This record gives sequence, structure tokens and C-alpha cells, in this order.
Amino acid sequence: MGNPTLSIILPAKNEAEGLRGTLPALRVAYPGAEIIVIDDGSTDDTVRVAREAGASVLSSPYSMGNGAAVKRGARAATGEVLVFMDADGQHGAEHIAALLARLDEGYDMVVGARSRDGQANLHRGLANAFYNRLASWMTGHRIMDLTSGFRAVRADKFKEFLHLLPNGFSYPTTSTMAFFRSAYPVAYVPIPVAKRVGNGSHIRPFKDGVRFLLIIFKIASLYSPLKLFAPTAAVFFLAGAGWYFWTFYQAGRFTNMSMLLLSAAVIIFLIGLVSEQITNLTYLKH
Repeated sequence: MGNPTLSIILPAKNEAEGLRGTLPALRVAYPGAEIIVIDDGSTDDTVRVAREAGASVLSSPYSMGNGAAVKRGARAATGEVLVFMDADGQHGAEHIAALLARLDEGYDMVVGARSRDGQANLHRGLANAFYNRLASWMTGHRIMDLTSGFRAVRADKFKEFLHLLPNGFSYPTTSTMAFFRSAYPVAYVPIPVAKRVGNGSHIRPFKDGVRFLLIIFKIASLYSPLKLFAPTAAVFFLAGAGWYFWTFYQAGRFTNMSMLLLSAAVIIFLIGLVSEQITNLTYLKH
């Protein structure tokens, strides 16, 4: 690719303290890069700090979510390569080079994979480990960190999927699965993660639980719905058949419960088939 132009995008909500250290380091390491800070309705000095550091700032009058900020930044970016990173000081400018080096090897997306020590807490670490295993099974490729927000991507490929990205916190999951589904190669680079600077995490335990369930279904629906629906249908079918044989042996009759379970198996399988076709249509390029 030669020397592609680079845009570095940092979603930020009340991240003035983190930006004070992150932006100068980025400017020193990549003086020719376009640096964009997306202010997601901040109430602190995020905008002032970003502008004083020479970054372009896109401001929202209210919080729209991390994914919404990423989408706004991607639309505004002019670089051929986009780097997304957190503004809270966890991701260092010195690790971008490793992502770009792997991108030059022919990958379309390179993700900075956190170690177990880099997880925010035990609960988040266990949840992310489950996401990684589930996504690896769905795609047939080893996924080291499905939810990492530190990544480098080719802009033209990433912008194909902006309409799929949610406004909330699961944009990394959505974009990663979309790249795998479209046969765009994805690589992982292990990176250390520093302690967060400034305010605590915007993610809360109760919301994490809801996100846990939503991400599971999002992984399945984005990549291959039948891998979720077919096993579920099989469980209902086996339960219905087993109940039928038991009641036939015990009472010599076919019960309503057997009919309900077998009917549910058929319905779930057919829903999976329809979902699979919808997924295929979603990834058609016009």
C-alpha cells in the first residue's frame, strides 16, 4: 500500500484527563495523522483539551453512545487507514505501529488483544472469555479479543458496515463478526493495557449482564443464525421425542406436551432458515 494516510479516532465522554496524556503522545508519534476526537456529550473539559492538543473535534449536544461516536468519526475521517482507540489512557500511541505492521501484511482489520490482566475486573474477564470462545466456534477462527476497542482497519472496508454498527458499546463485536462474515482477513496483536485515567468506567454491572445476553445473540445473528437456531431446535425435538416415548410406554398415548415440543422444534428451525437468508442478504454488496 505504500504509505496510506492515517486517521486516529477517539470516542470520548468526559475524558479530559485521559486526553491530556494521549493526544500529545499521538501527535509526537504520528505528526502527519488526522486525529479526531468525538465528544459524546461531555460535561468536563474534553472539548477544550482536545482542541488545545490540535485534534479535530466533533461534538454531540447529548450522549449518543460509544458506537454512535465511532460511526461519526469514521464518516468524517479522510484517511485510508482508521485507528480506533480509547481516550482514557488505556491504549498507548506506541502500540499503534504493531497494528499497522500487521495491516501491511495483507489484513483488513488488526485488533489489539488484551491479556487477562488487562480486563477491567473478574466479571468482565470471564464474560469476554466466553464471547471469544463463542465467536471462535461461530467463525471457525481463533478470536483472541472480541470486544477490544483498539483496532486498525482499512477505511473502505470498515465503512461498508457502518449501517450495522449499534450506537451502544458493542461496535467491536459487530465490526469483527462482519469482517469475518465477509471474508475480510482479521489479525490479533497482543498489547498491554494501562490503568484507566480519570473517571471510572461508563459501563455498569447490571447493564453488563444485559449486554452479555445481547452480545451472545448478536454474534449468532451477525454470523450464522443456524448455528444458534439448529442446536436449539434439536434440543426441543429430542425433548419432545423423549417425552413421547416415555408417555407412550407409560400410558400408551401421545400427549399435548410432546406435540408442543415437537412443534416448537420445527418453528425454531424454520425461523433459523429465514434468519440465515436475511443474514446473507445483509452482506450483499450493491
